[in-house]
Amino acid sequence: MAVRVIVACGSGVATSQTVASKVNRMLKEKNINAVVEAVDLKSVDRYMEGSAAYITIVKNTKEYPIPVINGIAFLTGVGKDKEFEKLVEAIEHYRVK
Repeated sequence: MAVRVIVACGSGVATSQTVASKVNRMLKEKNINAVVEAVDLKSVDRYMEGSAAYITIVKNTKEYPIPVINGIAFLTGVGKDKEFEKLVEAIEHYRVK
């Protein structure tokens, strides 16, 4: 079964969809069985349980029970590899639980 990762931006439409598709593609290239879903910011808390990580595109000040990944890196390319590495670790750690 695929592990779920959530992505959220302010509206849950354009930016989070873009990041979700980029990350999905990167995961597939590495043969990592995970599904990245774009959700709207107001719904994030409902998706926490059952998700390995949360990729955020907005400034995050809240604490979450799962790893939070910087989604801006996937948009700009700056720090993308480092954030992707954190995501892969989160997915692997989630599978071990």
